[in-house]
Amino acid sequence: MRITTALIIGIIFGLGIALSGMANPAKVLNFFDFAGTWDPSLAFVMGGALITTAIGYRFVFGTRKEPLLAGAFSLPTNREIDSRLVVGSALFGVGWGITGFCPGGAIPAIGLGYGSTFLFMGAMIAGIAVTRTIINARARTVRA
Repeated sequence: MRITTALIIGIIFGLGIALSGMANPAKVLNFFDFAGTWDPSLAFVMGGALITTAIGYRFVFGTRKEPLLAGAFSLPTNREIDSRLVVGSALFGVGWGITGFCPGGAIPAIGLGYGSTFLFMGAMIAGIAVTRTIINARARTVRA
């Protein structure tokens, strides 16, 4: 049931990204082009997502002590702004600004046939693998 629910939610998310045009890297890059072909539609999509999420969180956390399909909510507990968060956020933003893709937009773009999507996905997977390798190596060094 959890996998089916996750699949349905993923499909709805992907349809929303595709229908809003956010799977098109040119549309996203136009948002960052203030001096040229600026397109504010990304701000409206993000604002709509923020409002929807705020209402959903308020409803769920106001009415439930635990999720329907798990024993507990899985929420971040770290409230500290550390170097890992800052560097990771900066890398995410720079990558998004250069390519016009974020992971949420790239996965639906695979089905839309944008060739650059595969290059982005390969680079993203390589970046995740390198980061995990570095983090695991540091953890082993600290334990030793």
